[in-house]
Formats: sequence, structure tokens, C-alpha cells
Amino acid sequence: MEQFAKKTITKIIHPKILYYGTPVILLTTLNEDETVNISPISSSWALGDYIMVGLGVGGKAFENLNRHPECVINIPDPSLWKNVERLAPFTGKNPVPESKREIGFTYNNKKYEVSKLTAVSSKSVKPTRIQECPIQIEAKVHEVRVPDYCSEISIVETEAINVHAHMGILSDEEYIDPEKWSPLIYNFRHYFGLGHQLGKTFRA
Repeated sequence: MEQFAKKTITKIIHPKILYYGTPVILLTTLNEDETVNISPISSSWALGDYIMVGLGVGGKAFENLNRHPECVINIPDPSLWKNVERLAPFTGKNPVPESKREIGFTYNNKKYEVSKLTAVSSKSVKPTRIQECPIQIEAKVHEVRVPDYCSEISIVETEAINVHAHMGILSDEEYIDPEKWSPLIYNFRHYFGLGHQLGKTFRA
């Protein structure tokens, strides 16, 4: 019997935000007084040892990285979503930028206290790592670039220096076991974990 594909109907939409399912990172950067700021970020991608991070130019992380080009890319698992959300309404920028104040942000520079997370010293950079995050990537910043086509965003180009991982997610001393590790996913302003495994690439 001849098989016919079911017709798929699409519609042009205008979503408020295009976070269509990306891992959450908690970016730690160095404040001017050498305390540490934590910024929840949902725009990042990796290529080899290089990780690109998207930041708004009105935030404290953008200011910090331009002054001190080091950071830690801390990657939480789904169990930490409430800790991430505790950070969401706060900014380390004082005074609070008007664009953030209009949507309910308030100033708080005690990010570890607010999030109930724990600071641990990094090996090669000044910003601290977040102990509870199963993956913590110390990185140096090569460039913070504001594109000509949009002055409200920046693209931060980083290079991983040290990768720390909880022993519980490793399959051996060097490899992260994808069956033990699950990143926290930000999916159209909702938090999710990964579902069950569907398969693997030929390089796995």
C-alpha cells in the first residue's frame, strides 16, 4: 500500500523570546571589589575548547568581563533549578539599568547568599567556581564584541583552561558519562531536564 506523509501545517509566530531549549549556565565574573557576581545565562555554545556566550550589555557580567577577562562557566543540573531561579530577579549592576528596572529587576550583589550556592576557589582564574554545579569550566576571555546590527547584545568569546567535573558523572577519569549527566535546560522560559536517550552518534 502506498504510504502518504501526513501534511504538516505551520504558522508564522512572534515569540517573545527564542530560547528554544538551551542549557543554563551560571557565569561567575569578578566585581571591581574582587567579590564575585553570578549571572544566569541561557545563550552559549561550544566548539572544541572555545565557548561563546551571549550577554546583554546592560548587565554586570558584561561590565566585569570588559574589565577582567576571566570567568567560570558553571553548568547546573536539573536539581539546581530553584537555585538558578533565586538569582533571576536580581542584578549586580547598581544603579539598576532602566531596561531591567522596568521588568522588575532589583539590585543585590550577594549572589552566592541569594542563590544558596557555595563558592570554591578556581585553579587558574580569579572568579570562583560553584561547588554544586557538576561541570565547572575555568575560562579566559579573548574578546567581548558588540555587533553592529544590535547594540543591546554582546558575543563573548572564551577559551576553556580547566574543566572540573563531579566524580559521580564520570565514566572514567577523563570522560563524562552522558547517561549520568543531564544539563538544566531553559525551554521558552521554563526549566527542564533531558529525556531518555534516543541514540548516539557514530563518534560516541
